Formats: sequence, C-alpha cells, structure tokens
Amino acid sequence: MTPFGARLRALRAEQGITQADLAGRIQVSAAYLSALEHGRRGAPSTGLVHQICAEFGLIWDAAEDLLALARLSNPRVTVKTAGLSPQQTALANRIAQTIAKLPDDTVTQLHAVLDAVPVVPKPRIRAAAGRKP
Repeated sequence: MTPFGARLRALRAEQGITQADLAGRIQVSAAYLSALEHGRRGAPSTGLVHQICAEFGLIWDAAEDLLALARLSNPRVTVKTAGLSPQQTALANRIAQTIAKLPDDTVTQLHAVLDAVPVVPKPRIRAAAGRKP
C-alpha cells in the first residue's frame, strides 16, 4: 500500500464511504480506486487528488498534505544515478535490493536522515541567466 492509498482508505473509513460510492462520485471505476489504494497503480493525477479533496471537504493544509502523499506514492520508483558518485549509486542499488526487508524503525530513521537534508531551491531563470530578479 502506498502512503496515498493508506490515507485515502483512512478518509473513507472516517466518513463511512465505500470504494464504490467514492468511485461513482469522482467518476472512476471501483477497481481503479482499489488498485490505487493497494499500490497497484501509479501515483494519481493532481486533478484526481483535487476531486478527492473536494469530496472529503479537504482544504488548505489537509489538501496539500494529500497532494504531497500522492507525489510520494509511485509504486514503481526509478532512481537515475547517472552523474552521481559511485557511493551514491551503490546506496541507491542497496536500498532497492533491501527495502522490503527493512524493519519499520529503520525506515523511520532513514526518513529522519532524509528530512534533515537541506532543500536547495532551484534558481530562477532570470537569476540563472545573470539578471537580477
């Protein structure tokens, strides 16, 4: 199950809505919704996430949180290591090979390590071109 699928299932349970009910409201098949919840489909589109937010009355932070979970819910991840160091490439491969065997506490620790990495904003086009914004 993906993070998005788990949250969607919890939202349905909180409001007592069946998969078939929600599927009809957002105009997708119940089979697709089930596959989405179980992680057998790729991450949902932004439009679908917005429809789901509208159905559950999610606004502001709650809607942004659901959208962020959708972005983290691709069940088939590809890591491009071209141009990275040999250590980074080896790490990506080791994670891919062992992630299913990692205990939950280790996964939590890895999340904490990644959360501590500073986010460097992408340069604006004007700034990158040497012009002042």
